[in-house]
Amino acid sequence: MNNNTLLQIANDFGSPVYVYNSEIIASQYKRLTSAFSKVENLKINYAVKALSNISVLKLLNSLGSGADTVSIQEVQLALKAGFKPEHIIYTPNGVSLQEIEEASELGVQINIDNLSILEQFGTKHPQVPVCIRINPHVMAGGNTNISVGHIDSKFGISIHQIPHIIRIVENTNMTINGIHMHTGSDILDIDVFLYASEILFEAAKNFSHLEFIDFGSGFKVPYKEGDIETNIEELGNKLSKRFNTFCKEYGKPLTLAFEPGKFLVSQSGYFLAKVNVVKQTTSTVFAQIDSGFNHLIRPMLYGSQHEIINISNPKGRERFYSVVGYICETDTFANNRRINEIREGDILAFKNAGAYCFTMASNYNSRFRPAEVLWHNKKAHLIRKHETFDDIIKNQIEITL
Repeated sequence: MNNNTLLQIANDFGSPVYVYNSEIIASQYKRLTSAFSKVENLKINYAVKALSNISVLKLLNSLGSGADTVSIQEVQLALKAGFKPEHIIYTPNGVSLQEIEEASELGVQINIDNLSILEQFGTKHPQVPVCIRINPHVMAGGNTNISVGHIDSKFGISIHQIPHIIRIVENTNMTINGIHMHTGSDILDIDVFLYASEILFEAAKNFSHLEFIDFGSGFKVPYKEGDIETNIEELGNKLSKRFNTFCKEYGKPLTLAFEPGKFLVSQSGYFLAKVNVVKQTTSTVFAQIDSGFNHLIRPMLYGSQHEIINISNPKGRERFYSVVGYICETDTFANNRRINEIREGDILAFKNAGAYCFTMASNYNSRFRPAEVLWHNKKAHLIRKHETFDDIIKNQIEITL
């Protein structure tokens, strides 16, 4: 998609609006499967939480992906999008036994990450094979907000608690058919990932009925010019060799599974917003847009940097701008960023807006959530309408006072 296409989408569907390019999603999926082509059994389970629009889920299902879900609602979305139950893995954290049982009744793969629920579920449903999520106590990604495999993480069963898992399995006579880890996002050091994988391989030796090993994901994508990313080809080469060797040692072929979200959809996405006001203060030039952290919270929540381009004036002289929103709190997207000259009414495009952007949007300040558009087969398809005031109040109940 070029600037003119994006401008036309903003004109046709209004702003703010999210736009996703299906060609990039398909390309990223192929890149990942190609990197691990030497593995006999590979399963990519798309992390639904990254971008859960049902049209995007249908696209990924058509590519051959499975679905990685973290809530019963995501399970239901995946089923509605056409994923077969056996191609859905459900990896919740801190949910009730009741929700896990509800997911199990739908026929999906259950992945349990704590000893208490493992024992309760195994006692009541020993006939249902489950996967276990291991915390390898490996810090990946460098940010504790997105690194979930470190020792203080709430996720997973500690690698040091393997004896407890074995005791529960023996006492309940349940079957462990998978073992799983997820160290976190923005992984750059492949050696750290491979080190965590060795911990998982060692843990896998304790279970004789495994069908798959799930290595999570967290592959970093570039967010700005010159940014570095996970070398997925190098990882594919090294991990594939090690995985194939382990399968021979284990005595049977296993499936190598991943659960990428950001890697598949982040670079496909653009967030388009209109400039309402250009405001000059004594020290700063603010470009204030028709959005805020209610639509794109990642810069404020994680300090994430999204490249911002002025698609209305791409050849304008570069100046320094702080791009901010219209929320009644600080909602800064960029501080003193070099951007082609911005005028009131211009459309700004935020890159890498495919993952964890719309899915984290809210109605704060009673603002409407934006529309979503899928660019597919050289055509723009509206896949979610702009909200209206009726959407804001539809679940509210007025009482007589």
